[in-house]
Amino acid sequence: MSSDLAHDGRRVDVEGHNEQTDVEIDVAHWVSLAAHALDAEGIGGDAELSLLFVDETVIAGLNEQYMGEARPTDVLAFPLDEVDQGPSVGSALGVPTLLGDVVVCPAVAARQAPDHGSTLDDELALLVVHGVLHVLGHDHADETETAAMQARERHILDTFGP
Repeated sequence: MSSDLAHDGRRVDVEGHNEQTDVEIDVAHWVSLAAHALDAEGIGGDAELSLLFVDETVIAGLNEQYMGEARPTDVLAFPLDEVDQGPSVGSALGVPTLLGDVVVCPAVAARQAPDHGSTLDDELALLVVHGVLHVLGHDHADETETAAMQARERHILDTFGP
């Protein structure tokens, strides 16, 4: 499943894949949200992002391998190319900028949604946007960064249509 978002003759491509069967999800909807998040963040050149939904075993393995945590988590982000946000994101050679991968575990999202006072869809929406923002370089290592990232998440989620 993919979505192209055109900007001045250039495109942002979001590829979505569901590789889990624990939770039924609408991949096209989440791909659309990821594309919206990229647009909201000013990504306007030839760029590609991968959005992958996996089970707990896969995300636990990735979490251990890359974060040193031997447990399942809700979302992981793997930025690839450094991104200068704005209309010149794509390469001058016509090769798209590979933004990175966002990996979401719907089973973990389903389990933690009630603890966060949200629905599964609300939890997945937050995780998709959170992952996209991490790929674009946002972080939450301190209170200031956390507040800024949460403000961006709220804005993106508030401006995403039905």
